Amino acid sequence: MKMPAFAAAKIFRSASRHRLYSSFHKIMDNLAPPKAGARAASSFVFDKAFVNGEWVAASSGKTFEVVNPANGKVIGSVPDMDAADTEKAVQVAYKAFQSWKETTAKERAALLRRWGELVHENKEELAKLLTSEMGKPLAESVGELNYGAGFLELFAEEAKRVEGDIIQTPIKTRRLLVLKQPIGVSGMITPWNFPNAMITRKAGAAIAAGCTVVLKPAEDTPYSALALCDLAKQAGIPAGVLNVVTSSRDNASQVGKVLCKSPLVTKLSFTGSTFVGKLLLEQCASTVKKVSLELGGNAPFIVFPSADVDAAVLGAMGAKFRCSGQTCVCANRFYIHESIYDEFVQKFGATVEKELRMGDGTAPGTTQGPLINKKAVEKIEAQVQDAVGKGAKIVCGGKSTGGNFFEPTILMGVTDDMRCAKEENFGPIAGVIKFKTEDEVVALANATSSGLAGYFYSRDLGQIWRVAERLETGLVGVNEGVISVPDAPFGGWKESGLGREGGRYGIDEYLEIKYVCMGGL
Repeated sequence: MKMPAFAAAKIFRSASRHRLYSSFHKIMDNLAPPKAGARAASSFVFDKAFVNGEWVAASSGKTFEVVNPANGKVIGSVPDMDAADTEKAVQVAYKAFQSWKETTAKERAALLRRWGELVHENKEELAKLLTSEMGKPLAESVGELNYGAGFLELFAEEAKRVEGDIIQTPIKTRRLLVLKQPIGVSGMITPWNFPNAMITRKAGAAIAAGCTVVLKPAEDTPYSALALCDLAKQAGIPAGVLNVVTSSRDNASQVGKVLCKSPLVTKLSFTGSTFVGKLLLEQCASTVKKVSLELGGNAPFIVFPSADVDAAVLGAMGAKFRCSGQTCVCANRFYIHESIYDEFVQKFGATVEKELRMGDGTAPGTTQGPLINKKAVEKIEAQVQDAVGKGAKIVCGGKSTGGNFFEPTILMGVTDDMRCAKEENFGPIAGVIKFKTEDEVVALANATSSGLAGYFYSRDLGQIWRVAERLETGLVGVNEGVISVPDAPFGGWKESGLGREGGRYGIDEYLEIKYVCMGGL
């Protein structure tokens, strides 16, 4: 397919850019060509950050490399921006907010809808880019693109549903009104495991509400964020409304500190580890920012004796092994009733060995990509060694196969004092624990400082109501292992976070409530 003129112009803008594209073309050589009307994946690779509608370098001129986790090859480099660069982006966003907040909901909705349509139109090519920098299989990347575009569609609709209120007055000469207005410049820090959807879930809501955005994507996966900027610009979203600042891990803390402490930023949204979330919350205290945090989880997956075991195994596969176990809502502790424990473990292990295939995410048949880096592999290795050392048995998997790959692993005979049960795995290991009673397992499931997601399988209606209400989590999957959809609220209890994203509740995080008393009437 002949490349469109606008894409060609971008590709050959500079010699360095040309080399970047050439490298990416080599990675893409064995993949299917883009569909008619879609841009090539290489046209979405940008080696600059995006501020005020323009592609910009770091003021220092420094860059950092982005590596494909499947093969260790360098994809390219992006600006290593610092505090000063971030301050400039914040000022741009603040200036843009003064006019953006005056736009109508209908205007914002049309732009968001078009942005989502462009993501849909180019999802197969954007998926290639996402897989190259994050590692998940292409099918999962396409799924994430659908998920991400769904948030833009949702918030295009929710923009027009932001409504105030009129309160019955106790005094005849007064009228009492409630207004909802955009909160202002919103700082955002997004993770590497969903480098498209976590951006659209946050930025889509903020932009729909009338806010402007300064966003720092994960250093492992900046290209998906920059591709979204390009499509946002193509959709007609004005300069300064969406700004993306890229930085290496070395500069991440100073970029984050600006977003937390700047008085021009009135809202912060973060998805990542509980440890970092707590630090950001402390930093935001100095300016009393409104904060949304989506942090770590330690999700229980419970199978009661009345459950359909085959359905539970299928649900466990999705709840544990999608994204190679690298999601905050992945099942972390598998509690199986003693009467069906052996049956479940046998079927679970057989399904893993039959259905899962490790490999480069771009290779046909791959269901399990790499972990994001070597540190992630070392963490999983340590958890498996700890469990085995304390008496657990390996049903399948159990070892690294080189590079950033680790075999999908099931451990039986796991107890709650093992690291794989106490810590968030964020990898492809499933520790299976035996239980006797409903009260016992609910107590075990809730015995953690995390409270993001929980799953259970049962065909006892009374039990379904009881356990769904008793689990101390923000999300509950009943006879379902994959539950996230754009239309539903997403967020945790306890140390798993603050606020909600997605659904009609997600836009509220970017709105302030104002009471107006009109007297003398």
